[in-house]
Amino acid sequence: MGGGMTTVERTQVFLLPDLGEGLSEAEIVEWRVAVGDIVTVDQSVVEVETAKAVVDVPCPYAGRVVTLHGAAGEVRPVGQPLITIAPLDGGDEPAGHATYREEERAGSGNVLIGYGTGHGGATRRRRRSRLAVAPEPTDPAPSDAAETGGPSGAGATAAVGLVGSATTPGPAALVISPIVRRLARERGVDLGTVRGTGPGGVIRRADVEAVLAVPAARLAAVPDPHVTPAPAPAGDGDVIIPLTGVRKVIADKLSRSRREIPEVTIWVDVDATGLLETRAAINAATPDAPVSILALLARICLSGLRRFPQLNSRVDTEAQRIVQSAGVHLGIAAQTDRGLLVPVLRDAQRLTTAELAAELAATTTAARAGTLPPARLTGGTFTLNNYGVFGVDGSTPIINHPEAALLGVGRIVDKPWVVDGQLAVRKVTQLSLTFDHRVCDGGVAGGFLRHVADCVERPALLIAAV
Repeated sequence: MGGGMTTVERTQVFLLPDLGEGLSEAEIVEWRVAVGDIVTVDQSVVEVETAKAVVDVPCPYAGRVVTLHGAAGEVRPVGQPLITIAPLDGGDEPAGHATYREEERAGSGNVLIGYGTGHGGATRRRRRSRLAVAPEPTDPAPSDAAETGGPSGAGATAAVGLVGSATTPGPAALVISPIVRRLARERGVDLGTVRGTGPGGVIRRADVEAVLAVPAARLAAVPDPHVTPAPAPAGDGDVIIPLTGVRKVIADKLSRSRREIPEVTIWVDVDATGLLETRAAINAATPDAPVSILALLARICLSGLRRFPQLNSRVDTEAQRIVQSAGVHLGIAAQTDRGLLVPVLRDAQRLTTAELAAELAATTTAARAGTLPPARLTGGTFTLNNYGVFGVDGSTPIINHPEAALLGVGRIVDKPWVVDGQLAVRKVTQLSLTFDHRVCDGGVAGGFLRHVADCVERPALLIAAV
């Protein structure tokens, strides 16, 4: 049986495939089919949104749609049922789906469009079973074991979330997803009291979240010494925003950057009047291929990285080495409706200034539209962040892990500036460089920032540096 599929009573259950890029779940955006529809092999059946992109999922099976596992807006973990297909050769639709695979295997021959295809063979090593069954609660009996919290009677089993008389006897709870188990454990929810709404009574994440939405008096919690105590409950009028999707990826990546990278930020004010004049001259000469200030700043950064390649590197902590990249894969910080994304221009040093401008425009537009493939959002070696578009002067940006440096550019405003001994009004901006002190010292970082500043003030120097 191929990965990403289980068979239940002659039906084929397509499991959400391995998303790649470290992603473990996806949110259903829109179903392309409905129950009863006939689908063909590799037909797109659902649009899902991951933490990095919105993509279509093709189904590797042909037949009649029996079940859609999840509604629009629901988050599905990798390896859980996505759609059930019945063959067209007379196979009957099952009355229920109580039988599930006991091994969560992510991936299949057909995967999310844009993520590539896995090539695992039939001899692929199977994962150990992660299907958890919460024992059926028993009525408390007056005994020494009950009073001490120990097992009562032969073969009694203790389960996380089982609380003496706070629970009532009921059917065993089926839990497939480790995300659901962790959520229940951290929030003190007894899975034995949760009614599963998934096929066959499987408890889904939405079921646990529904329990959390009821008054706290109805919840039974067991203290866990290994779990950090939860913060004070939200008060009336507080807005609760789940840390999921893009927001969770951003939070995890920035937190890791701050934990691992000893970063330092240096900055300098520069007169950008000459840069603006240079841009105006270029655009006047080539009106059909205009360049942006961001493109000129990218060109200057590429020149600086050629002189100071130490900043175009990453630290391999496991191997205890610094890896300097042969090419500059330039990341461009882009604010989108889904959050902060950093699309990457691979081998940017090979592009002309006009090509840089065109590629930057197309890439940032696609990032904001959510149409970039995930591969375009990873693998950067240096990031350029133009936070001046938000009307701010300076910042101490966090490095985009595992990169070693990031250049930030503030807004360009009129300020008094001394030119040839005379006070004048000039176009001034602030440049800030945040760098990983493990890859270089202040001399290299200062030299790079000074080179960038000099090219901004006197763009003719850029020609000499090429």
